[in-house]
Amino acid sequence: MTPENQDPDFAARRILTLVGDKWTTVVLYCLSLGEVRRFNELQRQIPEISKKMLVQTLRNLERDGLVDRKVYRQVPPKTDYRLTEDGHRLREPIAELCRWATENEAFITSILARRGKA
Repeated sequence: MTPENQDPDFAARRILTLVGDKWTTVVLYCLSLGEVRRFNELQRQIPEISKKMLVQTLRNLERDGLVDRKVYRQVPPKTDYRLTEDGHRLREPIAELCRWATENEAFITSILARRGKA
């Protein structure tokens, strides 16, 4: 019998598959800080993300039903992004993870230094 945490269907492994990449959690966190965000606003909040990667991450979140995109037919084009009801269910755990990371920054830095990534 396999221990629960080694089972591919283990809930923690499944949620990390959904949000555990480099940008998904960051984008969700930025969207959780306000009701509506525009693409350029998100790009300013996350300066390290490329335009292509932000588009891809937002499309994946929209596909997963976590983000709603509204396009306004105007010149110049305007697009708003907001968390869906399902996306709001992730707001609290992601905010808690970010709070914990901020409070434990030295600990995280020490681990990354051991990996040579500090």
